[in-house]
Amino acid sequence: MFDFSTLLTFTAVVIGLFLVPGPAVLLTAARTVQNGRKAGVITGLGLATGDLIHTIFAAVGLSAILMTSASAFNMVKWAGAFYLFYMGIRAVFAKASQTEMAKASAASAGRIYRQAILAEVLNPKTALFFLAFLPQFVDPARGASIFQFMTLGLIFVLLGVVYTTLIALAIEPISERIKRISWLNRGGGNKVIGVIYIGLGVKIAFQGR
Repeated sequence: MFDFSTLLTFTAVVIGLFLVPGPAVLLTAARTVQNGRKAGVITGLGLATGDLIHTIFAAVGLSAILMTSASAFNMVKWAGAFYLFYMGIRAVFAKASQTEMAKASAASAGRIYRQAILAEVLNPKTALFFLAFLPQFVDPARGASIFQFMTLGLIFVLLGVVYTTLIALAIEPISERIKRISWLNRGGGNKVIGVIYIGLGVKIAFQGR
C-alpha cells in the first residue's frame, strides 16, 4: 500500500509534467477546434485509455521489449507516424464546402475516441515513459508490483482526463472565434489541423529510444 507522501509526490510530478505542452495538448486542442468541446473531451478520454493500455503493458513487462528491441521500437514508431500522417493528409485535402465542415463537426464520437487511442498507443515514447517513470514509485516491500503499477497508472489517467478536459473547455471559446474567420471556413481550418497531425507524425518518426 502506498503512503500519503509517495502518492502526493507522484501527483505533483505528474501535474508538473502536464504543464509542459506535448502531443496530448495538441491533439486535444486540434480536435476541439475542428469538432467542438465534446470532441476535445472524447479525445482526452481516448488518450487516457491509451495511457491505461501502456500502464498494463508496463505492469506485465511488455514495454521492456520496446526498450531492448530496436526493430520492435521502430515498427511501433513508424506505425504511429504513418497513422498521424494519414490523419493529417486527410484533413489537408478535405473538401472546403460548408457541407463538409458540418459533417466534420458531426464526426462520430466512437471514431474520435478510437483515433485518440491509436495515436497514443502507437507512440513508443509513451510506452518507454511509463516503463521508466512508474517504477521509480514502485517498492516491492509494499506488496505486489503489478498492483502498484496499476494504481499509479490509474492516478495518471484520471489526472490526464481532468487536464485534457480543462484544455477542451479553455479552447472552445477561442475555436468559436476562429471558425468565424472566412479563410478557415473555406478549408484553411482543415489544413491547419492537418499540419498539426503531420507535425506530430514527423516528431514520432524522428524520435529515438
